Amino acid sequence: MSTRTPELTRNRVLRFWPVAAGIAFGAFVAYDLAAGADLAPVLTASGLVYLGAAAIGRPRAAWPVFWVSFVVIGAAGFTPWEDAATWVLLGLAAAFALYGLIRGAIRPFEALPLQSLAMVLFGGASVAVLVIGGDTAAYIVAAGLLAHAGWDAWHHRTGRVVVRSMTEFCMFLDVIAAVAMVAVTLNG
Repeated sequence: MSTRTPELTRNRVLRFWPVAAGIAFGAFVAYDLAAGADLAPVLTASGLVYLGAAAIGRPRAAWPVFWVSFVVIGAAGFTPWEDAATWVLLGLAAAFALYGLIRGAIRPFEALPLQSLAMVLFGGASVAVLVIGGDTAAYIVAAGLLAHAGWDAWHHRTGRVVVRSMTEFCMFLDVIAAVAMVAVTLNG
């Protein structure tokens, strides 16, 4: 037996850590789900991570932006303002877009311009969810998360804007959270 076999196996297992982490985070998000507005911050964060990486101009910046959004969403749970996370994340998105513009990061189109447009769509859907509420909001969030999973797949295929580990992680997180949102809504 070759001495490389255990190393090869370990490398293959390590290769799939983003998928495992995405499944774990998806389960974490789905665990205490109650209403459509619950996942509005997750939908907002999904656009923010890509916009932040594009504004900074470094695909690996997606992970620190993700962790900042995770902290914001978690910390907002300790405030009396129900929708605080969504609004803080939208404010961060505006700051990133401004920073990217100041940096002159308007090219290539799939970087800051396209990510800004996506942020407007995902952020706009999140604001609509906060206004609408109820089952309709839940279906908007689920549709938005599934659309973002498609966004992840496109970015994974092209290898642009964010690192592939983020696209793999986010794709599984988005799909699991969307399915959970629909299941909770149908059973509620």
